[in-house]
Amino acid sequence: MLRPSMSIDNDVRVFQPVVHTDARGLFFESYNKATFSAWLGENVEFVQDNHSESAAWVIRGLHYQVHPRAQAKLVRVTRGSVFDVVVDVERSSATFGEWRGFHLSAENRHQLWVPEGYAHGFLALADRTEVQYKLTAPHSRHHERCILWNDREIGIEWPLDGANPVVGSRDSNAPTLSSADLYE
Repeated sequence: MLRPSMSIDNDVRVFQPVVHTDARGLFFESYNKATFSAWLGENVEFVQDNHSESAAWVIRGLHYQVHPRAQAKLVRVTRGSVFDVVVDVERSSATFGEWRGFHLSAENRHQLWVPEGYAHGFLALADRTEVQYKLTAPHSRHHERCILWNDREIGIEWPLDGANPVVGSRDSNAPTLSSADLYE
């Protein structure tokens, strides 16, 4: 069973599973549709699962999809750890352009709910970090968008500790928030 441990602006939420341990190891429900939907106050249908593996200091994001293929995500780390970031990209929102960062790891088992209207990205903090996420809409190349990971207008404080991040060409050449195709 998942329990909400934090809510940000009533949209972005962090969930922590109830973990049962004994001499054999541990067990927890990583997802339960009825419980999850009840906490969100809406029925959530996931249609795709993604799984990535990253070396330490890899940054992926800031990614989102626009309507009519907008996606919400439930993100968790199954190996290693990440600094996970969300940015409000809905122009009409009171928190437009604001970011929040979260530490997700295989150890803490926290899961991050990223609703539609938020760009999402992460910094892998350990080698072979695995991130898995459930999506409410399938990937659509035509609707995918990206914002520059180090856009000064947003001002994300990535915990790089002097390391040089490894960033893919799509992410390093992404537009800034002020020139991106956003939610209206």
